[in-house]
Amino acid sequence: MSVRHLPSDAAVEAVSEVLAADGCVVIDELVDPGVLDRLEGELAPFMANTPYGDDFSGHHTRRTGGLVARAPASHDLVMHPTVTGAVGSVLGHATTYQLHLTQVISIEPGQSAQYVHRDQWAFDFFSFPAGYEVTCNTIWAMTDFTERNGGTRLIPGSHKYDDKLQFTEDDTEPAEMRKGSVLIYTGALYHGGGPNRSEAARHGVNITYCVGWLRQEENQYLSVPPEVARQLPDDLLRMIGYAPGAYALGYVDDLRDPIAVLRGGGPQSSFGPAGVTPRS
Repeated sequence: MSVRHLPSDAAVEAVSEVLAADGCVVIDELVDPGVLDRLEGELAPFMANTPYGDDFSGHHTRRTGGLVARAPASHDLVMHPTVTGAVGSVLGHATTYQLHLTQVISIEPGQSAQYVHRDQWAFDFFSFPAGYEVTCNTIWAMTDFTERNGGTRLIPGSHKYDDKLQFTEDDTEPAEMRKGSVLIYTGALYHGGGPNRSEAARHGVNITYCVGWLRQEENQYLSVPPEVARQLPDDLLRMIGYAPGAYALGYVDDLRDPIAVLRGGGPQSSFGPAGVTPRS
């Protein structure tokens, strides 16, 4: 089964339908390529100084994080309404969802195929109940993605498979897409970075979301220092994690709201989102 594509004007409901069936979907040219150019310009010095990875993340691959603080152009990608609508459809069984990680993945020439995995294995390889998604992931094409240059490879439909299975590159399909397009896939989908057999690096912007009661992979509270966070709008702060994850999760000292504390406000109560009560 190949990776399905939808046009940039696709309704959130159509995106969600494909995600439910296949576990992945590409939305073609969802943003103007200029957005990615601005993002690359803001991140260029950080990308150049990022070290290469290990056996899993790639010895010819750089992963540059901290996008919210380092690159204002990333904010529109993090909060894009089509993406957040689709993410909400995947993670809506939880009270809230939040930003899990942000990074530019640069797969350079000579990098071999990544081990086929599920992103939800980041949570200590815990086997979540079948059908219970805990992350929803995006990769925005900062450069064109092709089979030759290391475009992400996936197994459509594998979000419904048993956990901890092993696959090879031959079992996967490439998500080829043009710059400005976005690949959305669930945390249970088996996938991996493709091998780069081209002469140039492939850059993808990986922005991932998780349910509000799980620990974030990227520590947003240090990646986005308080002096930077105070300048951000409330909706982005809530996405970062300055909001209750469920009833009684995420308050500060005497049940204060984290955004109020960040901004130096008064003793506003934060014992659970409005209208949320403990479940019996």
